[in-house]
Amino acid sequence: MKIPKSINIIRRSIMRNLTKNIGRSNTEINLKKKIEIKKILISRPNHRLGNLLLLTPLVQEVISTFPDSKIDLFVKGGITPIIYKNYPNIGKIIQLPKRPFSNILKYVNGWISIKTQKYDLVINASFGSSSGRLSTLFANSKYKLFGDIDESYSAKFPDYHHSAKNSVYNLRQYLTKLGIPENPNEVPSLDLKLSREEVEIGKKKLFDLVKNDKKTICLFTNATGDKCYSESWWNEFYSQLKQNFPDYNIIELLPVENISKLNFTIPFFYSTDIREMGGLIANSNLFIAADNGVMHLASASGTPTIGLFSVTDETIYRPYNNNSFSINTRSLNSQNIMDLLHETMMHI
Repeated sequence: MKIPKSINIIRRSIMRNLTKNIGRSNTEINLKKKIEIKKILISRPNHRLGNLLLLTPLVQEVISTFPDSKIDLFVKGGITPIIYKNYPNIGKIIQLPKRPFSNILKYVNGWISIKTQKYDLVINASFGSSSGRLSTLFANSKYKLFGDIDESYSAKFPDYHHSAKNSVYNLRQYLTKLGIPENPNEVPSLDLKLSREEVEIGKKKLFDLVKNDKKTICLFTNATGDKCYSESWWNEFYSQLKQNFPDYNIIELLPVENISKLNFTIPFFYSTDIREMGGLIANSNLFIAADNGVMHLASASGTPTIGLFSVTDETIYRPYNNNSFSINTRSLNSQNIMDLLHETMMHI
């Protein structure tokens, strides 16, 4: 049974209000007793590609801090094992069904499994997730990080509210209470951990598409709802891009719906395999897309990524890896955007 979008919005709002005060991260910790963190649960009960990719910096941080640990993931949907295929520290992936009422037994079993397993540390990766807070409360562990927003900490780090970074900063702060020195390094970038073979396959697929060795700009013209730009916007943008970068290949990566805002007028690549998509993107020199899951996939593939924003909050979702940045298309005109792209290309 599919719940209407409007009902889902109301449901989420009610659940957030009901669960926002549930649980508090442990503050009374006995530092005289040796603390061992070997078994960890990270909770992010969401099925969206972007949100699961935005979890990768936290997973990397946990592995870096506890290299011998095993990490279970509490998520939704079936895409998580594909994303974390090359993360050796990942143990059990508990996958709740996307639609609980369609598979209520699997849904209940998922919740039971986090209660029956003993963990050393449980981390809620998203403060705004009501199910994340509930699962952290429900899980069997002495040490629990609920992901409370600490505005005093946000004053210290301007990027504290970024969706991929917030949970990392919270973990670093929490671990100081366990006697672990605070990690001063930059927050890790999103990382799909593509294998050498996956990158080489992507290189061949890109060459088969463009038939030359010129640098490549890859576009993704789709997005959901108000985040999606019109065909006229993309056609004008492509025309200016082609004029400003005549020595570059310009290709389009198609969404799972196999549609194009450019009406399939430029070379395009279609795949439903996110690792195959990532391999192709990794061989591109620049990726441009509106705020969506594939934008985060490009970022996780290591390619400089430009995110186009008009309705969502850049401070929360902007790409930040390797010369990546966001553009607010409401405040910058097309020439401003081209100028920024020229400057970026000089550093790639």
